Amino acid sequence: MSDRTLAGQFFDAAIGLLQRVRDEEAESVTAAGTLLADTVADGGRLFAFGAGHSSLAAQDVVYRAGGLALMNLLAVPGAVGVDVMPATLGSALERVDGLATAVLDSSPIRSGDALVIVSLSGRNALPVEMAMNARALGVKVIGVTSVVYATRTTSRHVSGTYLKDHCDVVLDSKIAVGDAELTLDTVPAPFAPASTVVTSALLQAVMATTAGVLADRGIEPPLLRSGNVDGGHEWNGKVFEQYADRIFYRR
Repeated sequence: MSDRTLAGQFFDAAIGLLQRVRDEEAESVTAAGTLLADTVADGGRLFAFGAGHSSLAAQDVVYRAGGLALMNLLAVPGAVGVDVMPATLGSALERVDGLATAVLDSSPIRSGDALVIVSLSGRNALPVEMAMNARALGVKVIGVTSVVYATRTTSRHVSGTYLKDHCDVVLDSKIAVGDAELTLDTVPAPFAPASTVVTSALLQAVMATTAGVLADRGIEPPLLRSGNVDGGHEWNGKVFEQYADRIFYRR
């Protein structure tokens, strides 16, 4: 089997998943986008969190050309990517009880804000505790996860629950357990993960919905422009000034 054929199979798998979330998660995307629009309109702040590779989708909606300027990354040192050494430390931190509490206590997040939590499995202590404690603070939580994990794996949180159990809105990425779309007789492990593609698309669909809902209400969405187009930096400077009290990635 050629590499070209495998590449085509991966594209087909990714497209199939995107079509599924487009059709099956449409109501949840609308609900999530409306929740964020409500938060913006009410003066709240927006945050996104993800650990490990789940952080890629969270980072994709922060300080992004064409994106909402008010989306801030809620970072957990050592858990937001593979830059920590050793990389396995990040995975270990996801299973530490109490870490999410410490992060929330030292963050600017408060009642009336909204938090997007991305976790493919939704089973580790960090995202579960993050969602539970955020809601206890009066924060609305949107969870982006693969719901099937709750039926095929064991929770690693003391409560025995998953991220999906502690959200105001759940977006199901439909990713299969193990996050690998392809198999081959000559390859001993499944390969070609698609979770980043699908999760990022889901979140960008939510951001688009938020912008549309705000516009429908007569509120100009606080959007950023590319710094690589003429006038982009000037536009962004005005947005940063107008919403300085709700943007934390410039401090």
